[in-house]
Order: sequence, then structure tokens, then C-alpha cells
Amino acid sequence: MDRNTIFGGNPFGVILRLALISIVVGVVMKALGIDLKNFFQRINELLRNLYDLGFGAIEWVIEYMLLGALVVVPIWLIARLVGAVRSKAE
Repeated sequence: MDRNTIFGGNPFGVILRLALISIVVGVVMKALGIDLKNFFQRINELLRNLYDLGFGAIEWVIEYMLLGALVVVPIWLIARLVGAVRSKAE
């Protein structure tokens, strides 16, 4: 393996691109109020919010599923009973 294969191109060019992208991302993060001091605190808050959001979404789905089941299950049960009575009559 040569250096171009390992780095994905000219090593100097790759390092230069990574440095420029790192500067741009650093500026954006600083504009969002994220710095080296609170980076891990922000990551922790992000993970906690995603965790809470996930369970909030599950609660939302269950609530609507139960509400719909109040109508769907009785109709399904009546349809099954009518179908069973018709098949016995034939």
C-alpha cells in the first residue's frame, strides 16, 4: 500500500483539506455556543434529549394505536363473527 491509498489522495492535500474543514466546523460550533469546555456536556445533553424524544415518540404511537383500536378491534371482531356464521350457514 502506498501513501495515496492510505490517505485517499496526496497526503499534503488531504491534511490541508482536513485543516480547512476543521476550521469551518470550529467556527460553526463556536457560533452555536459550543467550546472545548462544554463540548462533552453538550453531547451528554444531546444524547439525553434524543433518549427522551425517543420515548416520547413511542408514547405518542401507543396513544394513537389504542385510540384507533377502540374502533378497529370491535369492527374486526364483528366481521370475524359474521364471517364464521356465514361459513357455517353454507
